[in-house]
Amino acid sequence: MPHLQYTAPDGKPTRLEIVRRLTTIGSSRDSDVIIDSPDVAPAHATLSHEPGRYRLESTARSNPFFVNGKKTRSLDLRHGELFVIGDRELTFSALDEVAGTQRTDAIHDETALQLAAMHKLQNFSRLLSEPADLDGLLDELIDQVVSLTHASKGFLVLAGASNPEDPTGYEIRVARNLEREPVDDPAALLSDDIISAVISSKKPQIISDALHDTRFQNSLSVINLKLSSVMCAPLLVRGELLGLIYVGNNDIIDLFTTEQLETLEVFASQAALFIKNATLLNELRTEKTELAERLENVKFGSIIGACPQMIEVYKRVEKVASTDITVLVTGETGTGKELIAHEIHDRSPRAKGPFVTVNCGAIPENLIESELFGHVKGAFTGAIATQIGKFQAADRGTIFLDEIGEMPLALQVKLLRVLQERQIQRVGDAKTVPIDVRVVAATNRELRREVDEGNFREDLYFRLNVIGVELPPLRQRGTDVLLVARYLVSRFTKEFGNRFDPQSCFDESAERAMINFSWPGNIRQLENHLKKAMVLAEGPRIGAADLDLDVPAGAASPEDVIPLAEARDNWQRAYIDKVLALNNGNRTKTARDLGVDPRTIFRHLEKLEKEKDS
Repeated sequence: MPHLQYTAPDGKPTRLEIVRRLTTIGSSRDSDVIIDSPDVAPAHATLSHEPGRYRLESTARSNPFFVNGKKTRSLDLRHGELFVIGDRELTFSALDEVAGTQRTDAIHDETALQLAAMHKLQNFSRLLSEPADLDGLLDELIDQVVSLTHASKGFLVLAGASNPEDPTGYEIRVARNLEREPVDDPAALLSDDIISAVISSKKPQIISDALHDTRFQNSLSVINLKLSSVMCAPLLVRGELLGLIYVGNNDIIDLFTTEQLETLEVFASQAALFIKNATLLNELRTEKTELAERLENVKFGSIIGACPQMIEVYKRVEKVASTDITVLVTGETGTGKELIAHEIHDRSPRAKGPFVTVNCGAIPENLIESELFGHVKGAFTGAIATQIGKFQAADRGTIFLDEIGEMPLALQVKLLRVLQERQIQRVGDAKTVPIDVRVVAATNRELRREVDEGNFREDLYFRLNVIGVELPPLRQRGTDVLLVARYLVSRFTKEFGNRFDPQSCFDESAERAMINFSWPGNIRQLENHLKKAMVLAEGPRIGAADLDLDVPAGAASPEDVIPLAEARDNWQRAYIDKVLALNNGNRTKTARDLGVDPRTIFRHLEKLEKEKDS
């Protein structure tokens, strides 16, 4: 049998039988004949076999070999021909000689071929499990395939990538040669007709002699390219065609075997799964970016909303933020008044200063003055050290007086003086301390009505309400509730898992329910219902039942709906009256049972007397 005789890198005389159409010679470990020399390219030369002819050719102008001391790049070999590549002498024999040589059966031994293919596939599978970029892995894939099949070039083609509307279109993603280098102008080396045949049929193709294949006898691309051997395997995932792997050799006919095609299909299956996963990951990243961009379009700092009422709120905040004007933020509980106060501060020249929040309704009446203005040591029982108040803590920044409508009348006088004089006096101290503070106040009460009823000082009201910002309740903001809900879901995913896609997690019933619900607790209530739904939902989608927004029997009809502040006041009055009745009118015991200051009960009774008189 025709063979090459040479000395292997380990110094042993070696015999390589030539049974394939193409034998590779080079320094690469993938070569059939390995010559470990700095003067030898990875894929230096090829020995092609056609009936009655054995031809040795260099793969590039820079890769010559020597015959009888002369440099050449191509040669038809004769029996006994000796040639030199690098520092290695090789002898071609057209006869079967077995004398003192070590047989190398790796090329014609089917088991060895399968082991080589498995080894390359194992290496590629290992690469898939390691962090790597998509382009680098696809280059490695085609390099492995070209080496394994002895093709002169290989391509990875993505179907429809250049024009999604054209199912027969394609994009050349990778083009590599035998030397593991990119191929120049790859589009000029591929047959559109062969690629179209694979794309339309989703079947692998092996073409032994393209020029004489009846399937492509009228193909201009095959004729013009003078193609010989071509092999293609589709990239399929659950029947979806992603593209194909295309390998070819224009010099040798009948190069590829059915066994090689089967191996190529295994590589194609691995590559298809990886490409599909990478594509899905890129789509998710794109969606995340687009979602972030969409959120930016409907966000005002940390506030979400795009309805006309909120746009007006944003405009007003932008205008007042750059000034030191006192602002009064009004709106129902849970509408985001503190967020607005934060935005005013963050967009103001005081942004680098402190932002101090005081909930005027949560501090006992006997402590609120000390909390706001501070106290000196010994000012009252328990004052064991001098302490600054919230106003001093907010110096050069902003103080946010939440629930300002709950402030006792006696303290309202002192707050008014602070706003007028811009100085505070600590409890128990005779001195005053100047302050540089911007004041933003908020309430869920109708302060104008509180003024009319004598519960809030009119002069303080005018001092606070220099500029008013009124926040609409969630029920009046239309589809804003969906924007807010999606934003909250994206925020809660860390807590409840990532199975919910903020853009698609609500079905139509959930969206309708959220838009039509009255949301008396506004965004706080929405947060609670969403957390509950994310825990109880069976799958990745949330329905109306998961949100639990059913209107209870006997609930008020839309015509009966009144402002929340009014409803709360009505309920509070009725409840105080009920507890007073249980305590036989004992105001002190009623205050103790309700956990409030007795003066709250006195004010309630005074208000009832005024209403009776009027």
